[in-house]
Amino acid sequence: MARNHRFRYRLLLLLIAFETTRRLTSADPNDEACLKNLRQNLEDPASNLRNWTSSVFSNPCSGFTSYLPGATCNNGRIYKLSLTSLSLRGSISPFLSNCTNLQSLDLSSNQISGEIPPDIQFLVNLAVLNLSSNRLSGEIPPLLALCAYLNVIDLHDNQLSGPIPQQLGLLARLSAFDVSNNKLSGQIPTYLSNRTGTFPRFNASSFVGNRGLYGYPLQEMMKSKGLSVMAIVGIGLGSGVASLMISFTGVCIWLRITEKKMAEEEGKISQSMPDY
Repeated sequence: MARNHRFRYRLLLLLIAFETTRRLTSADPNDEACLKNLRQNLEDPASNLRNWTSSVFSNPCSGFTSYLPGATCNNGRIYKLSLTSLSLRGSISPFLSNCTNLQSLDLSSNQISGEIPPDIQFLVNLAVLNLSSNRLSGEIPPLLALCAYLNVIDLHDNQLSGPIPQQLGLLARLSAFDVSNNKLSGQIPTYLSNRTGTFPRFNASSFVGNRGLYGYPLQEMMKSKGLSVMAIVGIGLGSGVASLMISFTGVCIWLRITEKKMAEEEGKISQSMPDY
């Protein structure tokens, strides 16, 4: 009996070790679909993704080691994608949501167009989303708020339109937010502009460059700009009035001197004339 128990125990350990090794050396099918479709949707004129091939997608990770440039692995799964400043074009694949272990997605400073796929909502572990400095259009998906761990949302310098979703203000962990220089409109959500003490949660620099946006903290910036303009105008007007006063005083002094000289000349002429 004792021998049977030891045999079963050893067999269980072997099975656990085998399964662990298998997971570390073979790709998760979700990650494979994620990477394959992401690559298909992106154009790579500079050939920066030449190593992103099907053979690597089937086994992109070995434990914490990644075989894909721009990808970082954690325990055999893709947990970070950083493809910045690679002149990439095309669009963002909705199958990106298959990388369910993804915690950071950075596709900034490329030429990616199209809309932000709502499917990103399924990246429940996502903490960093940086899609800035691209050519993205359409509206910001409200369901991004389902990514409860988001700390960073950076979407500046795109062509995004429509309102900022109110739901994003409910992201309790959000510490960096930038949607500046887009085509957004409507009122800035209250929960994104709430004061923390004497300061707003996110200042005006997070929202500038959107002509249709209004509300705090943009209105405070406009007020301060208005005051600055009024001050400049006031200084200009003050300088003009001062110059006018000086000019008027000079003319008055010149007229008095001229009148005095004329009076003296008349006196001299009257004395020199003979009496009749």
